[in-house]
Order: sequence, then structure tokens, then C-alpha cells
Amino acid sequence: MLNHLSLLAANNSNAVWLGMSVLVAFFALIFLLVFFRYFGLWIQCVTTRANISLPSLLMMSLRKVSPTIIVRCKIMAVQAGLTRSYPITTKALEAHYLAGGNVPNVIRALIAAQRAGLTDLDWQTAAAIDLAGRDLLDAIRTSVYPKVIDCPDPKRGSTLSAVAKDGIELKVRARVTVRTNIKQLVGGATEETVIARVGQGIVQAIGSTASYKLVLANPDSISRTVLSEGLEAQTAFEIVSIDIADVDVGENIGARLQADQAEAQVRVAQAKAEEQRAAYTAAEQEMVALIQENRAKVVMAEAAIPLAISQALASGKLGLLDYYELRNIQADTKMRDSISGGEPTTK
Repeated sequence: MLNHLSLLAANNSNAVWLGMSVLVAFFALIFLLVFFRYFGLWIQCVTTRANISLPSLLMMSLRKVSPTIIVRCKIMAVQAGLTRSYPITTKALEAHYLAGGNVPNVIRALIAAQRAGLTDLDWQTAAAIDLAGRDLLDAIRTSVYPKVIDCPDPKRGSTLSAVAKDGIELKVRARVTVRTNIKQLVGGATEETVIARVGQGIVQAIGSTASYKLVLANPDSISRTVLSEGLEAQTAFEIVSIDIADVDVGENIGARLQADQAEAQVRVAQAKAEEQRAAYTAAEQEMVALIQENRAKVVMAEAAIPLAISQALASGKLGLLDYYELRNIQADTKMRDSISGGEPTTK
């Protein structure tokens, strides 16, 4: 019985040691996997003085942050000397990554700005610009190497149409050289605003010119006038130059407007004449009606004459000889009218 208990205790002890060995081996395997996964990155941090520990690399993975991106960006910042100008901590890189920013692009942009001598850009400003949706690296390149944009935008039209004071249309195409203004990159207007302002300035400058010939003879005057208006205010760009690339003569807008005005005046005069003609026609019709009315009155009056004669004969006021004399006078008058070609006297 004792031997059996001793054997059972020995078996239990062996099982405990076996379980502990398996558990230790499991944790050791996990440690080795983690160690080999982050060992290369940790060695890079140690050799480049990036100051990122192995536990920090492990915690990055737990926070859903890519350790490879953070390590490479920190190494680029340290090797380029950015950390000597302003602090760029590992936590700041992780926070920008978690906020959805493009950490490598920001670091490369800061390095490019430092190489170009742009001292107005630091980590906080660069991170804010990147989170605002601007391509910071492209902005730095544009600040160093100015770019040329067409005015107007080729997608919306090939030329600008402006009319001088003499009524001649000019079709203008300009090229605007701009570079990024880092100080106004946050909150500054984009290229569309610059193109619109330059186009407005060109149209206004040509419109204030006395003759289109002056613009053709000296297109630089338009550029100088537009540049003096400070069109880059509240934009993310600084206008370096405005060059008039092409000027074409269009239509004679003034003559066309005058012709349209003359045609409109003719139509107004025709309308007034038609109105007067209608008034005269109406007046004529009224006179015709009045004539007919008067003729009716004459007929009625003539119809009353025989009655008056009969009453005069009956009352003795008119004798028979007087009546025949009256008839002779009427016949004589009728004959004279027919001889003269006039209208015969009504009976």
C-alpha cells in the first residue's frame, strides 16, 4: 500500500514538473517570436540613437501602430538632425499616425524644408498641414521650385475674354508662376482662387484701357497692373510673375452693341408709328361713322320737306305758282350741277 502511494505521488510530481516545463517553453517561444520580430528594428534604433526601446515596439503593435513606419521615420528625423531643431518624440509620431496622418511624408517634407533653409516650418505646423489634407511634401517642393499654372484653367476654357473701352474684344491667355507660402498654407486658398483672381484682374485691367492697341503694344502693362493688386492675399501661394502668353483680337463688341441698340430703336419707332397709324385709322373710322350719321340726318330732313310743303300749301302760306317756281329753281340747279360735273342736288 505504501509503495502504491509513493508511486502515485511520484507520478503527480512528474506531471506538475511537465506542466511547468510546457508553460515555460510556451512563454519562451512567445518571447523568442517577439524578440526576433522586433529585434531588427530595435538594433536599428540602438545603432542610430533613435531611442526606442523593445517594450515600446511591442506596445506599438498593441496600439495598432506600425512599428516599422515609426522606427524608420524616427531614424530619418534623427539622422537628418531634425530633433536638434525641435523635439520630435516617438509619442508624437504615434499620435500623428493614429490620427490618420502620413508620417513618412511629413518627415520627408521637414527634411526638404530644412535643406532648403525654410525655418518657418516645425513639427506641429507640418502635422497640422498634413491632417488638413494638404500634400506637404508637394508644397515644400513648390516653395523651392515655383510652378506655372495656366489662366484660365484649360478644363474650363482656353482664353479669357475682355473688352477694352473702344469696344474691341481681346482673348487673353496668361501663365502664372507661383510658389507656396508656408506661413499661409493652413487656411489659405487654393490654386482655383489664384486663377480666378488673376483672371478677374486681367479682365479689369483690359477693361480700363482706352484702346485695345495699347494692350497689343504693351501687354506687360497688364501684368504689372494685376501684380500690384496683391491678389495672393489669404492664399497659400505667392505670385512670382504673371506673363501674358497670348493675345488675340476678337469681335467688335462695341459696334455690335451699337447695331443692336439701333435695331432696338428702329423697332421702338416702328411700334410707335404703328400705334399712330392705328390711332389715325380709328379716327378715320369715327369720321366715316359721323358722315354716315350726318347723311342720315340730311335724308331725314329732306324727307320732311314734302310734308312741310304740303302743310304750307294747305295753310295758304305757299301758293301754287310759288311751288312751281321752287321746282324750276331746283331743276335749274340740278342742271348746272350736272354741267359742272358736281354731285347733283338731292331732291
